[in-house]
Amino acid sequence: MPPRFGTSGLRGLVTELTPDLVAAHVGAFLRACPHGTGLYIGRDLRSSSPALAGVVAETALRAGVPVTDCGAVPTPALALAAMRAGAGAVMVTGSHIPADRNGLKFYLPTGEITKADEAAILAALDDPPPPAPEPAPLIRDTTAGAAWVRRYVTAFGAEALAGLRIGVWSHSAVSRDLLTAALRALGAAAVVDLGRSEEFIPVDTEAVPDRARRQIADWIAQYHLDALVSTDGDGDRPLLADGEGRVIPGDLLGQITAAAVDAEVVVTPVSSNSGVEAGGRFRQVIRTRIGSPFVIAGMEEAPGRTVGYEANGGFLLGFKARLAGPLPPLPTRDSLLPILAPLSLARAAGGLAALVAGEPARFTAADRLEEVPSDPARALVADLAARPERLAAFLAPLGEDPGYTDLTDGLRVSCASGRILHVRPSGNAPELRLYVEAETPDMAGDLLTRGLAALGQALAEIRQA
Repeated sequence: MPPRFGTSGLRGLVTELTPDLVAAHVGAFLRACPHGTGLYIGRDLRSSSPALAGVVAETALRAGVPVTDCGAVPTPALALAAMRAGAGAVMVTGSHIPADRNGLKFYLPTGEITKADEAAILAALDDPPPPAPEPAPLIRDTTAGAAWVRRYVTAFGAEALAGLRIGVWSHSAVSRDLLTAALRALGAAAVVDLGRSEEFIPVDTEAVPDRARRQIADWIAQYHLDALVSTDGDGDRPLLADGEGRVIPGDLLGQITAAAVDAEVVVTPVSSNSGVEAGGRFRQVIRTRIGSPFVIAGMEEAPGRTVGYEANGGFLLGFKARLAGPLPPLPTRDSLLPILAPLSLARAAGGLAALVAGEPARFTAADRLEEVPSDPARALVADLAARPERLAAFLAPLGEDPGYTDLTDGLRVSCASGRILHVRPSGNAPELRLYVEAETPDMAGDLLTRGLAALGQALAEIRQA
C-alpha cells in the first residue's frame, strides 16, 4: 500500500518513501503544526533510516528551521529531549514492521501529534511553500539517550533492581545499549546481552512468535535469569519475560505500572485486558480506538493523575509522579517505565510471576495474519459485523456463542462465556490482527491459535465470493 498515516505515524515501503514524498510531508508538518524552537531528529537502526533522516533534516534547514540531529536514539528519548527544548521532532522509524518498510513519527513541542494534527498535515501537502529564508543551523547532539536513562535512575533509585539477574534481548533495537545501561545503573546484579544482530529484525512485542518465546525461555534457563527484557525496533514498546520464561502481555504491564505510579484515571484502547476495570484500583477507565493518538486525545479530556497505555505495553505518563524520586510527565509511548516498574516491584512480590498472579485473572494474547491486503481484511470484518448469522457460524467451531459486540475499532466480540475475540485490520501494514482474552494463559493461547485458523478460513471464503 502507498505510504499513509496509521496508528503511529506515516509508514510505507522504503521504495515508496521517496525524497520528494518525505520532503513534502515534513514541509507540510512544519507549515501546519507548531514546532517551537526548532526540529529534533532521531532514527532507528534500519539500513534505510540514515538517508531518510537526511531528507528530513535538509527539508527543515531549507525552511529556515534549526535542526538538532540526535542520531540513532529511541523514540521516547527523542521526544523527551525535544519537549525539554520546546521543539518539534521527527523520528525516522518503521517500529516493528519489516525492514523493507519505514516511516516518520511527528511530535509537537508538547508531545506526539493527534489525529487532528495528522489531518492538518495532509491538508497542507498541496500548500505552496513560503519564500525560502536563510538556511538554518544544524546541531548534532548525542545526549538524548543518556538523559532518558537518567530520568529513570532518578525516579527509581540506584538500588531498585539490586540482586536481579536480567537478560537483554538486544536484536536490532535502537534502545538496546541504553536499556543495558539503565539496568546496570539501577543496581542489577548481572545484565546479559543476548541475540544482538547487525541486520534489522522486526520484533513485534504485541505478537511474539512461538520460536522467539522458546528462545527467550531457553536463555532464561541457560543464564539463570530472573527476567528478560527487550523493546521493539524504535524502543517505545516493551517486552518483559518472567523467570519462568513467560512473556508478560503489554496491557498487563500497563495496568501494573498504572498502579505503581498511583494513577487515578487510565486511558487504554478497547483491545486491552479487562483486568484494569476488574481490579477496582482506578477511579475511571476510558476506552479508545487503537493507536497512541487516540489514547493521547482521551488523556487530554481527563486531566489529573492520568496515564495511558496500549496492548503493546507502550506507556504514557500524563502527570508528575513520585517513586523513590520525581518522575515528570512524558505524554508519548515509552518502553522503559513499564519495564522498570514491574521489575522494581518483583522482589517484594516474590518474583515477576508472583506479581502477575496478583492481578485479576484475565489473560490476553494477540497475533496476526500477515500479507493480508486491507480490502479483504476490511470486507471480512464488515461481513462479520453486519450479519449475526455469519458471526455465529464463525464462532461455532471455537465453541463460543456471540454476545455483546463493540465496533469502536474493528469488531470486538464479548462471547457468552466471558471470553473476548477482537478482529481488526492493521492501520499501517497488510495484516489482520486478532486479540483474545480468556480466564487462563493457556485458554487464551488456545483461543488465539484456533481463532487465527478460523480467520484464515473466513478470509479464503471472502476471496472466493
